[in-house]
Amino acid sequence: MALPPSLRTSVTPAELEFIASEQLVEIVPLVAMERTAFISGAYGPLRPPAKCKVAIWIAKNLKLKKKCHIMPPAWLNVDFLQDCLARETSQPEFSELPFRFVEIAKMLLDVAPDDVSNPDKIRSLLQDIREARQAKSQEGLSKLDHSELSLPNLCSMEINEIRPFFVRSMGILTQLVREPEAQQEDQFEQ
Repeated sequence: MALPPSLRTSVTPAELEFIASEQLVEIVPLVAMERTAFISGAYGPLRPPAKCKVAIWIAKNLKLKKKCHIMPPAWLNVDFLQDCLARETSQPEFSELPFRFVEIAKMLLDVAPDDVSNPDKIRSLLQDIREARQAKSQEGLSKLDHSELSLPNLCSMEINEIRPFFVRSMGILTQLVREPEAQQEDQFEQ
């Protein structure tokens, strides 16, 4: 969705995905390549069939050229995500997931669904987890207090989603708290 700059109050999902593409992922290269230096760091050497850790953006590029298989992270499997969903729906706190799990999962499922076991089930579980976590964050925002808000284990995408509302709300709450304090100070001065 393209919004004019005046309406953009937070980072776009595509920008968050770009940031997350620097995370490391393990690959099994299908081609040999010497150690190569990039602005973000040096990767390699790639020697099939030895596993190697590279940035997701490199893994995506190699995968699209059919030059590697991407090893999904340990948390990107049906069993782990089912446990996570059970915790999300049964406990009031957010379960602990990688900070950029939404972006990483999307990139890997878009580029390498053949390297992930049961990708459709994983997509469904991720959607259910996101919906459960969104409900929790909305409930947390309904209890907004001018002094603090504690929502531990939120991921980057979730923080980005609530940021515009949170910033405006905290500004309004701060003004509401300051007005009675200012009135009390005026009464003391008189």
